[in-house]
Amino acid sequence: MKRTIVDTGSANETAIGFSRAVRSGNVVAVSGTGPMEPNGEVHAPGDVYAQTKRCLELALGAMAKLEGRPVDVIRTRVMLTDITTWNDAARAHGEVFGEIKPACTFVGVSAFVNPLWMVEIEIDGVVVPVYDHSLDR
Repeated sequence: MKRTIVDTGSANETAIGFSRAVRSGNVVAVSGTGPMEPNGEVHAPGDVYAQTKRCLELALGAMAKLEGRPVDVIRTRVMLTDITTWNDAARAHGEVFGEIKPACTFVGVSAFVNPLWMVEIEIDGVVVPVYDHSLDR
């Protein structure tokens, strides 16, 4: 079975020994994704809704590099440093996955590696080939 990885080039990936995302066969797993900007800054400090949207954007971007789409997501894990903010994170999650409805867990954690992160998200998916109906002739 073919195994494909996505790396961001972060020194942490080498030092820790992990990939942003891995695809094995049709299964995709995206590592915990924090709300980072391309320049290394934290996106929207203090705003869990905006941070959640950014985490989902980055995680789905990694999945897309492995030919996965949002509809292929079967599980999300939303980790929050302040569980009382879950409604804001849930609103952002619902805007992305409202029709897809993957299995989802919200959990409170004590801290992340970056103290400005309020949320970190993992996603898992099963990539289903897109059927081309134009071939039905």
